[in-house]
Amino acid sequence: MEADDGARVRNEDVPPQNQDLSFLQPSVTAFLSEYGWYLLFGCVGVYLLIQHLRKSRSSTQTHSSSGSAETHDVGSVVRRQEALEASRRRMQEEQDTRAAEFREKQRMLEEEKRRQKIEMWDSLQEGKSYKGSAKVAQNTEEAASSSSLRPKTEKKPLRNSGYSPLSGDAGGSCSWRPGRRGPSAGG
Repeated sequence: MEADDGARVRNEDVPPQNQDLSFLQPSVTAFLSEYGWYLLFGCVGVYLLIQHLRKSRSSTQTHSSSGSAETHDVGSVVRRQEALEASRRRMQEEQDTRAAEFREKQRMLEEEKRRQKIEMWDSLQEGKSYKGSAKVAQNTEEAASSSSLRPKTEKKPLRNSGYSPLSGDAGGSCSWRPGRRGPSAGG
């Protein structure tokens, strides 16, 4: 037992030393020298991410608080949509009336063509030329429309007393002659 007590005494005789972290210094220095830039960029990235999340959270809180203001404007939104629907209805009605007018005009034109074909067939059956009667009808229509637009005037002849600017006869002291034809004589 004495031996055991002696060993205890020896351990107790040694005062406890204050252990510092100096043993970590070489390993930390090696880690920072190899991965220092990555660590720095990672910290900056985390900081920017936190700032972005704070801004988005504050904007959603602001947006949700403005939602209550939008509930008051529901009446104006409903009025705008009703006005839009009414204008669409008016535009559709206008389009429908234009389409009905167009169909009526097309029907009238087809009826007129059918009537003309019947007249041509009848005139052909009687032995008359249907082309001649069609031309006479067109000429009378053209004459009626052209006479109502403007009266015909007599046209004066463009040449007076044999003057021709290209002939060189009626000119005073100068006359124009065209240049030589052919390749240029350069050399």
